[in-house]
Amino acid sequence: MSNQAKKDQTQELIKETAKNLFFVKGKFDATTQEIADAAGVNRTLINYYFRSRDKLIQIIFDEAQKVEQEKSKIIQNADLPFKEKISKFIEGSLATSLQYPYLETYIVSQINKGTCHQREIEEDILNQMYRDIEKEMELGNIEKMAPVQFILNMVSLLVFPSAIRPLFMENLMISDEEYDKIISERKGIIISMLFKN
Repeated sequence: MSNQAKKDQTQELIKETAKNLFFVKGKFDATTQEIADAAGVNRTLINYYFRSRDKLIQIIFDEAQKVEQEKSKIIQNADLPFKEKISKFIEGSLATSLQYPYLETYIVSQINKGTCHQREIEEDILNQMYRDIEKEMELGNIEKMAPVQFILNMVSLLVFPSAIRPLFMENLMISDEEYDKIISERKGIIISMLFKN
């Protein structure tokens, strides 16, 4: 293996380890040393490849945003009936929640710190979604409410179970495997709560 390939492999290992600590284990304040220990590398390599922990955090945040943007593209670009688009979005979101339980919580924590932010949806796309929701309400497929309330309901039903995962697991005495099963079963429940038929 060439030196460049080794460097690339080490850099990717550090990045994937940090993502695992942040998105899978929920350790948002993991130190450079903790990331290095988990990756099995010397801490100085993090500064060598990323210059600083903050630069690594920004790269990780950008990758988290890309995951979220890919999910949003389902709604933005799919030429499907509204309920099918929402169903596919929910399916993608739940799959992401199983892979990265703390992804959304991580994004919110970084936005709250003021260190990272990037809008996911453009205003014209959001307005089109509001019009689609209003049309579904007029057709009687969705309970009448402000369109933003429909979005809040959907996102809450998707994100809240992952955001409070450790609390639920401890208080309800549920294992990781059992909780993953609960998350994977949510698609039908969420659809039935959002749509009348």
